[in-house]
Amino acid sequence: MTNNGTKKVSMVVAEGSFDKAMMPFIVGSTAASMGMEVHIFFTFFGLNLLKKGTKPKLPGIMRPFTGMILKKMKKQKIPDFEELKQQAKDLGVKMYACSTSMTIMNVKEKDLIDGAEVLGAAAFLDIAADSEVQLFIG
Repeated sequence: MTNNGTKKVSMVVAEGSFDKAMMPFIVGSTAASMGMEVHIFFTFFGLNLLKKGTKPKLPGIMRPFTGMILKKMKKQKIPDFEELKQQAKDLGVKMYACSTSMTIMNVKEKDLIDGAEVLGAAAFLDIAADSEVQLFIG
């Protein structure tokens, strides 16, 4: 819990497929709208979700059905990936790019969306250690 009594949620995202892309932004936006402080650490292939222009797809043999899922979501008025990501940013969700993964995957700070911060694993673990909720997506 933070010093002001606010509950804290920390998530690690290690995959970048469509299903794994939607979860942190849905859960993160929901938690933030409930007044919680939200921190999301994107590492390994999850790092791609913080790159400008990313359009995640369903994994493996389900990949061709991504468009169908997007149409169903639109019909049900469910926000798409970009809308959810923006909603999370607007609600104050903190998004971190893993510095080690950036080096391994040759991702530069200029490749990241506005608002993403670069953070090492130790610094994120310090945040997560004080969180009431810790989730791993991947």
